[in-house]
Amino acid sequence: MARKYFGTDGIRGETNKGAMTATMAMRVAQAAGAHFRRGDHRHRVVIGKDTRLSGYMMESALVAGFTSMGVDVIQTGPLPTPAIAMLTREMRADMGVMISASHNPYRDNGIKLFGPDGFKLSDEDEAAIEALIDCEPDLVPSSEIGRARRIEDARGRYIHAVKQSVSDRIRFDDLKVVVDCANGAAYQVAPSAIWELGAEVITLGVDPNGTNINDGVGSTSLDAVKAKVIETGADIGIALDGDADRLIVVDEKGETVDGDQIMASIATRMAQKQVLRGGGVVATVMSNLGLERYLQGIGLTLERTKVGDRHVLSRMREGGFNVGGEQSGHMILLDHATTGDGTVAALRVLASLVRSNRPASEELRMFEPVPQLLKNVRYEGASPLDAPEVKQAIADAEGALAGRGRLVIRASGTEPLIRVMAEGDDAGEVERIVDTICAAVSDAS
Repeated sequence: MARKYFGTDGIRGETNKGAMTATMAMRVAQAAGAHFRRGDHRHRVVIGKDTRLSGYMMESALVAGFTSMGVDVIQTGPLPTPAIAMLTREMRADMGVMISASHNPYRDNGIKLFGPDGFKLSDEDEAAIEALIDCEPDLVPSSEIGRARRIEDARGRYIHAVKQSVSDRIRFDDLKVVVDCANGAAYQVAPSAIWELGAEVITLGVDPNGTNINDGVGSTSLDAVKAKVIETGADIGIALDGDADRLIVVDEKGETVDGDQIMASIATRMAQKQVLRGGGVVATVMSNLGLERYLQGIGLTLERTKVGDRHVLSRMREGGFNVGGEQSGHMILLDHATTGDGTVAALRVLASLVRSNRPASEELRMFEPVPQLLKNVRYEGASPLDAPEVKQAIADAEGALAGRGRLVIRASGTEPLIRVMAEGDDAGEVERIVDTICAAVSDAS
């Protein structure tokens, strides 16, 4: 069944339009409150946000919605998405909410929901909440309206938790680290956690003003962190996104280290220590073929899922895996977090540099990527993927790449975009294939 509100990662859109209004936020809270209102205990929800200007509006609306359903609200202020997942579980809350549009510009916002176990909601839970959003809520009597309070120690709790992801024998004293927080949710906690473990920290993107989140900084805008690494002679750069559930690394030469290389490094070290579960790694269809070949070469598997960290996480839980992620930088380490956590992954990367005593350009280059090209085509109206000429272009490309590469065509879950990705050993052929399909999609739009 097609979803009306929920996309690949909660509800997201431009604020004060469509599904991202204060009215809708209140209705989502009322629906979620009704769905999770079970038993006769006092119900509670943890609400966090990133640094977007619209976060104040959305937070107030969510508070109104939840309290009208008899749910007590705990507000944390700006914190990473994984921190809200952690606090939901630790505080025995019935649900958690993160107000963020991740790597999107400040004009957008989103609502991500977590269950009492700290995991993102299942498809069934989201469908049940969707069904309630358009219904008139069953409000509680005035004597049962919920209360709201803000906790002041949430940042400290999260910093303490992420530091537990590395051995207490590890110190970062000899590392100089550039930490780019995208002017987002981790602008205080990520630099603090890394500094507390001994590193010299140089910060970028730690001056949020409500409208500069992801603006020229962070994991989707790497020029600033690359320049700062070279300028300061840093050992490594860490770039987080707006809600800090993903990271991209920059080595000491200013070169990008994406999520595939990070997964390969973490999985290799864990396999050597015999703590890697599931016999391999879970990633998405977008991960490079080079990663798959590398893992096979060391006796590990790569299981692929649809795009979206929720799909990766679902397969990890089903198959007993403890390492998974996405090329875009989501790193899910289930021994330490219930969702992608850029800060935890960063600490693990830094710990590997300390243990190996090798530069990042060597320690984090586990395989040679296969030539891969991704292009996006914006469209209006119905999906052009149903057009006969697009179907034929895709079929021709699949035939050309058979046995020598991969083709992934998909519609974005958050924007009117068709994403066209191809990879293979011949870079020229890959480019021709992608351009041909993009042209067909554009003509059919």
